[in-house]
Amino acid sequence: MDINPVILSIPIYFGLILIEWVYDLIKGKGIYRLADAYANISAGIFEQVTGVFVKIFTIGLYMIIFDNFRITEIPTTWPYLILMWLAVDFSYYWAHRWSHEINLFWLGHVVHHQSEDYNFSVALRQGALQKVFTSWIFLPMAVLGFDPTWFVIIGALNTVYQFWIHTEQINKMGWFGIVFNTPSHHRVHHGRNPKYIDKNHAGSLIIWDKMFGTFQKEEETPTYGVTKPTNHWNPVSAHIQPIADMFKDMKQVKGIKNKFLLMIKPPGWFPQENGGMRFPQEVIKEEYRKFDIKVSRSLQAYLFIHSLFLLAGTSYFLFNYENQTLTINLIWASGLIYSIVSFGLLFEAKKHSWIIEELRLVILFIISGLMVTSWMQIVLGITLIASMILIYRIKKSLFR
Repeated sequence: MDINPVILSIPIYFGLILIEWVYDLIKGKGIYRLADAYANISAGIFEQVTGVFVKIFTIGLYMIIFDNFRITEIPTTWPYLILMWLAVDFSYYWAHRWSHEINLFWLGHVVHHQSEDYNFSVALRQGALQKVFTSWIFLPMAVLGFDPTWFVIIGALNTVYQFWIHTEQINKMGWFGIVFNTPSHHRVHHGRNPKYIDKNHAGSLIIWDKMFGTFQKEEETPTYGVTKPTNHWNPVSAHIQPIADMFKDMKQVKGIKNKFLLMIKPPGWFPQENGGMRFPQEVIKEEYRKFDIKVSRSLQAYLFIHSLFLLAGTSYFLFNYENQTLTINLIWASGLIYSIVSFGLLFEAKKHSWIIEELRLVILFIISGLMVTSWMQIVLGITLIASMILIYRIKKSLFR
């Protein structure tokens, strides 16, 4: 079983999301939209599921450097664990900052900023490529001899800390915000307003931003999202679109030098012969509209229920992948990714999405018959047949 605190905290995450959602319903502020929350959570699923197969770029690389190139070995006593926490948070600040300031690294991080809402579900929206691009920034800690196991634990706790700062329900926190990262500080970070862009990169300690000139206090309420809205509920498309946009930019610029500079310069950079830097524009509140597609209540109910099954399947996979063969893990991962794509297309009301979803149900029915035994097979079979009937009736009611 994976003892990663991020994985172990999954029930707490969804408990807090549920509480915030119910509170929002009572207050009527409308900070939750089902499709957006789904897109956030499914992006997190995509990141966690694919992360199982790329640990060589993160934990594995750190262990190789620690085992072969460390110059000393730092003891795991409490004073040194505090030092490690500071080192992890300091390294995270630079990894996060460079993910905003280097175009190539931004491809790995942009997914986290795509939501136009701001609530606990946004904390789960993570880019699958981010750790691949930035894991090397933590390697000096391995050279210095910081223990890999504690590096993983403290790094995960740093990630867990950042969950609660993704909310609009907590105002400024006075003295606490002088040292620590808070929801107010992080709301600024998620703003697409020009004054807020590339500010407050902190993990748990805001002091790094204050030391290195990237701190910005919250003034007017931010407009959330990225300067070029993704306009997708499909988390895989959300990952692909920024990469496709960079390739389009690559085709426009001439020369290997400019193509290379396009990767290492900040997002928005263009050579002078192509018009120069494309600066973000001020948001005109009166004209701004969030991306939204209305789907029927029956389809929303269907997607909500099946998203719960998706979460259960994801949890099972993340807690058990170490005890399964590579083939079984690939089947699980493929099924989970297929499901999040299918649900995203249904939320976007794409006509071909019905065929994709119906095919998904048929495949799951066949796989459940081959891989699951006893009473679970009966339960799954009945559930899938009922789902097939339900999705057929919903489609018929929409297109008759």
